[in-house]
Amino acid sequence: MKGGLEGKTFEAPKTKVALDQHGCMFVPKVIGIESGQIMTVKNSDPVSHNIHPLAKENREWSQQQSPESPDLERKFARPEIMIPVKCDVHKWMRAYIGVLPHPYFMVTGSDGSFELPNLPPGDYTLSVWHQVLGERTEQVHVAPLADVVVSFTYK
Repeated sequence: MKGGLEGKTFEAPKTKVALDQHGCMFVPKVIGIESGQIMTVKNSDPVSHNIHPLAKENREWSQQQSPESPDLERKFARPEIMIPVKCDVHKWMRAYIGVLPHPYFMVTGSDGSFELPNLPPGDYTLSVWHQVLGERTEQVHVAPLADVVVSFTYK
């Protein structure tokens, strides 16, 4: 949700969001996290990796992670869409982190479907992002006890 929640505050969840380095790929390739929520980074491979989020609104960092090393734990203080992540050791490894100030976001299913449960009634600006095709937005009105169907099309 890109607009419509201004002035509302949300406590960061205690649950952690995981990013794994497995098969010389970041798994999953796209994650969503709330500002202040803990992200864990695991190296499941028998080789060293380096996680390097190229943040602009948050502090950029880069850290090497050896095989069988403990998971890293990091937080992002400010919202930022989308933070590119790379491995400085394996140039093909890429991921993206979306940091939101609220819980109303999700990564779509493989078929592009999504749900935002428990969204309060109101008027919103809904945004979707694709790593190649960019961002699309749509104005959405959510009535009490109603489901809203929204469809985005990329050309």
